[in-house]
Amino acid sequence: MASSLSAKHFLAAPYSIDGCNRIGSILPSTSFQLPARHFRFRRFEVHAAGSTYGNYFRVTTFGESHGGGVGCIIDGCPPRIPLSEADIQGDLDRRRPGQSRITTPRKETDTCKIASGVADGITTGTPIKVEVPNTDQRGNDYSEMSMAYRPSHADATYDFKYGVRSVQGGGRSSARETIGRVAAGAVAKKILKLYAGVEIIAYVSQAHKVVLPDNLVDHRTLTLEQIEDNIVRCPDPEYAEKMIAAIDAVRVKGDSVGGVVTCIARNVPRGLGSPVFDKLEAELAKGMMSLPATKGFEFGSGFAGTFMTGSEHNDEFYINEHGQIRTKTNRSGGIQGGISNGEIIDMRIAFKPTSTISRKQNTVTRGKHETELIARGRHDPCVVPRAVPMVEAMAALVLLDQLMAHAAQNMLFPTNPALQDSLQLPLAEATR
Repeated sequence: MASSLSAKHFLAAPYSIDGCNRIGSILPSTSFQLPARHFRFRRFEVHAAGSTYGNYFRVTTFGESHGGGVGCIIDGCPPRIPLSEADIQGDLDRRRPGQSRITTPRKETDTCKIASGVADGITTGTPIKVEVPNTDQRGNDYSEMSMAYRPSHADATYDFKYGVRSVQGGGRSSARETIGRVAAGAVAKKILKLYAGVEIIAYVSQAHKVVLPDNLVDHRTLTLEQIEDNIVRCPDPEYAEKMIAAIDAVRVKGDSVGGVVTCIARNVPRGLGSPVFDKLEAELAKGMMSLPATKGFEFGSGFAGTFMTGSEHNDEFYINEHGQIRTKTNRSGGIQGGISNGEIIDMRIAFKPTSTISRKQNTVTRGKHETELIARGRHDPCVVPRAVPMVEAMAALVLLDQLMAHAAQNMLFPTNPALQDSLQLPLAEATR
């Protein structure tokens, strides 16, 4: 439910003189009068937003870290798609806390329930509500933080904005909010796979100072099994061990580190995204940067491309054996001019070290007194292993929304088969 704030009256609001409402200083000298009537100033209301993403496949998340539960409402899901809790639970299990020693020890099963929008195992086209209860809250862990702000956390800025905040668990700023995104993302991934054969896979490519070299991962053949083979979700076993050791080293000291999640999307139809303000990379950047603890986004060659010349950076075209236009390289990251070109979409998202740590830090109280804080509670020493399914979910939500937008604008009438591809997989392929 959107909240509302009262704003001050606009200075140019109509005013009453001698029983008449008059608009002054904005019209020529000839007076302009409205019929006499009683006038009362109305308070202008600003409806707060921020918990909804998407225009066609529209997702709203709800709930707080230490409230009764969290979840999402999905509006715009196509009807007649087979869907059950099992389709969602797998990704929630990858996101849940307490799954290894390098994640938060909070114990939650994160068992989801579909409360609406599905009948007899298929979607009905009406809003889908997915609920996940909170079962392991420890509100007393946050008693000190009710008065003192955690450095680099959202505690202070929520107070600056709203004048009040949910102290336990950080409220909406907690990563527990992402349960709703991951649930909706699982639905989006299923639709993308069924309809267009799109595959979205993310993995940890950096933990603190341990960086996985690009040439060790083949994005054309990478599998989910390779990524899920270790607790840090790095597809290379040797580098996975190095990353785990780096996280363990700070975990035992009560500190934290950041890292990078790489995400790829294969078989993305050409044509997704729109010129200028709604470019595909802009939508992906918005989605990824809305995740908790994100600090950077790049796709394709990213910042490294600034060191290259145009002749080095350009992706040259060729015709493949199926008569399709392809590129020999993919420094564009699967997007050119804000529109997908059919190559693998390749992006990287940087996550900062977890703000809540159990080491003494200088801070201030809500009463504006300087103090020291040692935060209690259960927190990830590094967020990137659990951020992997969150990144996949946001990629899926963006791509499905863009797919539906593209279909709405460009597929109402016959396409130009010489230039435009079909969005949909052949039926035999989609039902395999």
